[in-house]
Amino acid sequence: MAMKIQQFAPHVQALRVRELRNEVLASNIANADTPNYKARDIDFSAALRGAQDGQLQLARTSIGHSDAPGINRSGISTEYRVPTQPSLDGNTVETDVEQAAFAENALQYRAALTFLNGQIRTMHLAIKGSD
Repeated sequence: MAMKIQQFAPHVQALRVRELRNEVLASNIANADTPNYKARDIDFSAALRGAQDGQLQLARTSIGHSDAPGINRSGISTEYRVPTQPSLDGNTVETDVEQAAFAENALQYRAALTFLNGQIRTMHLAIKGSD
């Protein structure tokens, strides 16, 4: 019987996008006091659609090439976050908003990981049988 490992692909892609969003949000939090730093975020649903459509295949052809502005290493575009109260130094990071978004994204990452783990356990049980 051939196993369908491809059934895990959407979950793996979702985990990758969640991981990249955590990196962007962590960067925002780390730069909360940096003058003129502009907070960024990833539109998760758009990024996941792009991942599922195979649009995240950007690669550098030379180590000297840099990432395009607003596009991270996986080809997922980041967007500027519009602050509710911009600071005088031009920084658009709102620490409480960023921390809440980071916590929510981390929780969703953990939930996706738990779901994927459950699918793997179910498949393992189907192959192995009951104890």
